[in-house]
Amino acid sequence: MPFELRSTIKSGGTLEIMLAEVPIPEAKDNQVVVRIDAAPVNPSDLGLLFGAADMSTAKISGSAESAMVMADIPEAMMKAMAGRLDQSLPVGNEGAGVVVKAGSSELAQALMGKTVAVIGGAMYAQYRAVRVDQCLALPEGVTAADGASWFVNPMTAQGMAETMRMEGHKALVHTAAASNLGQMLNKICLQDGVDLVNIVRKPDQVEILKALGAKYVCNSSSPDFIDELTEALVATGATLAFDAIGGGRLAGQILTCMEVAANRTATEYSRYGSTVHKQVYIYGGLDRGPTEFNRGFGMVWGIGGWLLTPFLQKAGGEVINRFRQRVAAEIKTTFASHYTQEVSLAGMLTAEAMAVYGRQATGEKFLINPNKDL
Repeated sequence: MPFELRSTIKSGGTLEIMLAEVPIPEAKDNQVVVRIDAAPVNPSDLGLLFGAADMSTAKISGSAESAMVMADIPEAMMKAMAGRLDQSLPVGNEGAGVVVKAGSSELAQALMGKTVAVIGGAMYAQYRAVRVDQCLALPEGVTAADGASWFVNPMTAQGMAETMRMEGHKALVHTAAASNLGQMLNKICLQDGVDLVNIVRKPDQVEILKALGAKYVCNSSSPDFIDELTEALVATGATLAFDAIGGGRLAGQILTCMEVAANRTATEYSRYGSTVHKQVYIYGGLDRGPTEFNRGFGMVWGIGGWLLTPFLQKAGGEVINRFRQRVAAEIKTTFASHYTQEVSLAGMLTAEAMAVYGRQATGEKFLINPNKDL
């Protein structure tokens, strides 16, 4: 029988990750069964895979398909895990592969034998049954590996640009900007004529984005970071930021620099600060610490969370279809993803692999091939 990857938080305070044997699913009328040949490891996947476990305590037993990973969960974090206790949960938001079974509907039959990208969870599995509307037929010559990261990053990058337009901003700021997602957003903004201020943490990441044509790249580890960020904000007029870091001082620094930039062009003084609305959306948690503010950015500002699914629900079908069409057309250009390692399902459960993909480091993206030899 085929395998799928499962994650369980035990009520005793332990994480268990293992491969579970499951039957090959059947396809209902408007479903297809996809042999999953590629599935990326995204930060959102790690949230479900690891939960709140302290992975420095991880221990691995067994070998290959019988491997089990166990790790301790700090007592203080157990309340946050209450909704999933003792449930064996499948992992993996998105993937791609070949349709090997199709339901009786015309739309399902039309996908038989085709390579499709899919969304819907439980993608770290050898086979997955999904509805037809959860599939994107990939163009001729596009492989499963090419199309595996078709949803989370491409739709998020487009969603950020669309949020800018919907909320009346004219330019963007993005942190962790050298990531696969950041590179996609950079390409979108260049194509669409939108100014983008990219924030990275290392000099080599500056060079990655410059090579893609980025005009504004600020290194947060530079001693001149605040001045450089402020000048970029003055030049672009960006008043909307998407922050993947979450914890620490960066979100507050962005708001402060936006305020300074707004005051540069202010025509009159206000004791309450500028009247320009400045907004930061936190959409990731690369830093799990507290978000720190030194409120030097006036009174017209906002900070909130941003998630892809609620955004798409709000945006509606026309926007979603437009996004999907653009992904299909530009999957090997604008929305191309780059991977540093390809592993099997069992390969995910090695200490060496977890030490790399668990860091969520820029430039260390894993691709799983569930049908690769265990």
